[in-house]
Amino acid sequence: MTTVLIVDDQHLQRYGFRILLESVPETDVVGEAAHGAEAVRKAAELRPDVVLMDVRMPGMDGIEATRRIVASGDRSRILVLTTFDLDEYVHAALRAGASGFLLKDARPEELLAGIRAVAAGDAVIAPALTRRILDEYARHRPVLPGDPAEDPRLSTLTDREREILEAVGKGWTNGEIAAHFVLSESTVKTHVGRVLAKIGARDRIQAVIFAYDIGLARPNEG
Repeated sequence: MTTVLIVDDQHLQRYGFRILLESVPETDVVGEAAHGAEAVRKAAELRPDVVLMDVRMPGMDGIEATRRIVASGDRSRILVLTTFDLDEYVHAALRAGASGFLLKDARPEELLAGIRAVAAGDAVIAPALTRRILDEYARHRPVLPGDPAEDPRLSTLTDREREILEAVGKGWTNGEIAAHFVLSESTVKTHVGRVLAKIGARDRIQAVIFAYDIGLARPNEG
């Protein structure tokens, strides 16, 4: 059973999400919040597996709420819901530690699949958003001092793990990585897990950010 906290400033929107999530046995809505400050408080109190986080809310927005929930060390993972297919705040949510992004008009099966994936520790981005979000992040990411390629975490990776990280940074799926390197998908999944552990990434999205920051990935790479 995956526990979910719904964060959205529109009551009808929250109600609609609740109806959907309560219609399936694998999810349990443990609470609702109408703004970021309430989301932070309820996440700490209820410790949900997944927080469905709206971005634009009065007072504390979803970005700051995401940052605070992640910084607290809480086990909750954040799945951001955005109205627009390229929200100007999305790259900030990446930096804040969000584990996924979906459009609010996503089909019910997409939303449910996204919740399952994020709860399992994977990352999920709506297909229409994937490359555009990562390119947007790359354009807005801060310029880091020194040579990012000298990041000491790189030295902990084997040659194969570095290749896997580069592929993840390009947005390749496990299937695409497996086909390219002639590996089984289970082997790729094992490599990805080891890469995440060694670089200290919570999930695949954070690994992509790391790859961008150290120069292993560039906007519009295929």
